[in-house]
Amino acid sequence: MINIENFISQHITFRKESFFLKDIEANDAKLKAGIQGKSVLVIGGGGTIGSSFIRELLRFEPGALVVVDISENYLTELTRDLRSRYGLKVPDTYITYPINFGEPVFDRVLERYGPFDIVANFAAHKHVRSEKDHYSVTALLENNILKAENLLNKLSKSPPAHFFCVSTDKAANPVNIMGASKKIMEEVIMSYSNRFPITTARFANVAFSNGSLLAGYLERLMKRQPFSCPSDIRRFFVSPQESGQICLMACMLGASGDIFFPKLDDEQMMNFKDITISFLNELGYEPMICSTDEEARYEATRLDENSKKYPVYFFASETSGEKTYEEFYTEGEQLDMDSFNALGVIKNAPKKSIAEIELMISELNRVLRTPSLAKADIVKVMGDFLPNFSHIETGKNLDQKM
Repeated sequence: MINIENFISQHITFRKESFFLKDIEANDAKLKAGIQGKSVLVIGGGGTIGSSFIRELLRFEPGALVVVDISENYLTELTRDLRSRYGLKVPDTYITYPINFGEPVFDRVLERYGPFDIVANFAAHKHVRSEKDHYSVTALLENNILKAENLLNKLSKSPPAHFFCVSTDKAANPVNIMGASKKIMEEVIMSYSNRFPITTARFANVAFSNGSLLAGYLERLMKRQPFSCPSDIRRFFVSPQESGQICLMACMLGASGDIFFPKLDDEQMMNFKDITISFLNELGYEPMICSTDEEARYEATRLDENSKKYPVYFFASETSGEKTYEEFYTEGEQLDMDSFNALGVIKNAPKKSIAEIELMISELNRVLRTPSLAKADIVKVMGDFLPNFSHIETGKNLDQKM
């Protein structure tokens, strides 16, 4: 059995300890003072980043923790994981709810357990894969923008001391709808940053996160199915633990309006093809490079316990919204690169007025309700909101790939 944590350390991040360990240790007292005994609400807490945030949070002993996620299975595994970890203290008031934070039942949870000292929102459509047509894009925008704005409006009645909402590196010079939705989300939450402390974070791919290409390799192995990945895509990576630490520090240590990001450089970007080959080597296989996906599927049917090679299909990326490189900030953004060892902070994020945001939300709702709605209509209105949104449309999406 492969040790995923060790594989990430040795073949993806090339770090023996967390990239953010020095910052965590330097701010231990501040984190403890801000978290110990406090009540916390985590939305989308069953996913990879949300659950990693929770594990880091519990080191500082909050007094109460309520977790909301639409996945019963994620919440079940979260609880089993937390209860099974040596030395991790789960508060007496710990409860999970498999509900949608945009539904009326969520309001009753706020009434019953709120107000909260800390609120962290990880509920999001995070995949470029969601960029298919106007149906999937509508769901993405409702989750990433409309529900996020509605949540802030509700919290304004009894504001938390800290509010965090996760963003993405793809919000910097976005080329896909998911990234553009997160950039708009940033503008939405910043419009509330004068009412109560609000922060966010852009960061890299989380290695082996739920639903990711690398996590999918574990499923392919169990089903004896071929591997497949783009040969020309390079990405920054952090470990699941590091993703939780970024979010925890952004949530608790930032000034209202701050956008955090990891201080990674281009040399730390990894190619998916190289990771795939290393992963197969770690399992004792040599990659069997196939020229087509059909060939890869056929070769997988011939796998047995004596096989020394594993079929893999590498292809050039050709789907909509794919960016071959990553960046965390753009020209004109004011950077603080000195306050933290491994984290940078964007200090001058634009802050539109609530009235401007309401107008934008109203226009977005109007477009999404248009009977003859097409994906191009959504791209156009998002371009009106974000002049630097340069959408890459190829007419193909990831659901057409293995």
